[in-house]
Amino acid sequence: MNLLKPAMSAVVLATMFLFAPLAYSHSDSWKFSENNNNVILAQTKGGDATKADDVKIEFYGHMAFKITSPDGIRILVDPWRNDPSGAWGLWFPGEFPATPVDIVLSTHAHFDHDAVYRPHATMVLERMTGEFALGDVRITGLADKHMCKSKGWYKWTEAATEFKQDFCPPDNPLHMDNFIQIIETGGLRIAHWGDNRPLPAGFVDEALKNVDVLIMNIDDSSHILSYEDVDAALLRYQPRVVIPGHYYTKGASSVLSTLSTAEEWVKRQQDVVRLKNPELVLNPDTVAPLKRRVYYFGMHHAKD
Repeated sequence: MNLLKPAMSAVVLATMFLFAPLAYSHSDSWKFSENNNNVILAQTKGGDATKADDVKIEFYGHMAFKITSPDGIRILVDPWRNDPSGAWGLWFPGEFPATPVDIVLSTHAHFDHDAVYRPHATMVLERMTGEFALGDVRITGLADKHMCKSKGWYKWTEAATEFKQDFCPPDNPLHMDNFIQIIETGGLRIAHWGDNRPLPAGFVDEALKNVDVLIMNIDDSSHILSYEDVDAALLRYQPRVVIPGHYYTKGASSVLSTLSTAEEWVKRQQDVVRLKNPELVLNPDTVAPLKRRVYYFGMHHAKD
């Protein structure tokens, strides 16, 4: 009998754990060199979210978008990470950029939307419901439900049986709840869908009918929404601008995610602007005459 084997195995396992990539399930905020000067300024100065001006939207891959208000308040929605449990495999070849922002929002408790402690944020608002205001930004969180029946080729929701859970409401676990975020700034109302079910509850549905910009799950694998779901939602809400998200983005996401691009859906749209970089600036004056214009970031994503 070799009595050294258990000890050696323990050392090996400890070493593997020590050098494994961090899951960022905890806050490292105390290490950040950034400070809250920007939010102190916004708090002191105040602001008007309805005042028309330029709003910048940056795409970080998957469903992560950074929105910068005219007064410089930076809001990041749904930063991603790999699944810390390992159950869902490698979705992202690298870590989410440690970008400094003022506010981080997360629409729901899935790994590809909840790396809230990876960005260097002054405030973290996970699954926010109700209203939040700072400076020239107003945020409304709408509590609803995650899509619970996959319509794409990859039937990932069938894992509910293996997990011994009911993914569908009303008895779903927390990770199958979703919180749509509406960000109002620069005179624009920008809705981030998260992974919401195709037809939200009545209150949420009504709140979405006057948004200017709708960021929505659109990919050729129909991982969250089918294209029939997307088209029906756009018909209901009539957004002036549509921005696809939650699709495969080379360099940000991996083919192991099972996601596809949004190319097939984009090709079918009548008014499309294919962006040449990961940034987009919108203004109410230029947005007002639009009707369902699609701004597609394609493979362009921010890496700072």
